[in-house]
Amino acid sequence: MKTAILPRLLLAALPLLSLGAIAQEAVIKKALAARIPQLQNIDEVRKTPMNGLYEVRVGNDLFYTDAKGNYLIQGELIDTAQQRNLTEERVAKITAVDFSTLPMGDAFTIVRGNGQRKIAVFEDPNCGYCKRFEKDLSKVDNVTVYMFLYPILGPDSADKARNHWCAKDKSGAWLDWMVREKAAPNASCDVAAIARNVDFGRKYKITGTPTIIFSDGSRVPGALNTQQIEQRIAQAASPAKE
Repeated sequence: MKTAILPRLLLAALPLLSLGAIAQEAVIKKALAARIPQLQNIDEVRKTPMNGLYEVRVGNDLFYTDAKGNYLIQGELIDTAQQRNLTEERVAKITAVDFSTLPMGDAFTIVRGNGQRKIAVFEDPNCGYCKRFEKDLSKVDNVTVYMFLYPILGPDSADKARNHWCAKDKSGAWLDWMVREKAAPNASCDVAAIARNVDFGRKYKITGTPTIIFSDGSRVPGALNTQQIEQRIAQAASPAKE
């Protein structure tokens, strides 16, 4: 009889705990919004493993505060016992993109070897870091690269993106430009796919190029070298996930 009472008491307490969390979130949001104009639109407030410390998320940016919003910390939260960067892990989680939802029809592919491993890349034709990245990526074998043209850096980025998207051999023209500095000739065609790429990037807050998305949904803003690319591809394919 007594053992049956305990589960019912726990179930009854759950709504109270939820209401308490909602009330706490409201207190923090109200205090921070009133004091810091940049924090008018807080997306989420959640407890951290550290007692009395709360995570405040605004888009993909993370801050930390106390229960009353009296103090604000901008930085990284490290679990020293487990040697884990909790801030880095959270950012990776909230910026992840489900690989299966990528609009592959708006990309062209570069296939090397058997093409079994897959990554997606958002690049601007005026991006110097992208050119360096492409040279390192060219050394990675057995991979299919879904290349999303993402012209956001310069006034003529859209023109160059159009010339590559409209080229008869998209991947060849792209590598000629990015790796060998051979410009694609002027071309015209339907470039609605490029506009959709820009819209997609804005939705998922892709703010720089290259941005690399791996098969597990994790993404990296910025260029990686060949060894780092191989490591991230292997990590994404590993079934051992926390």
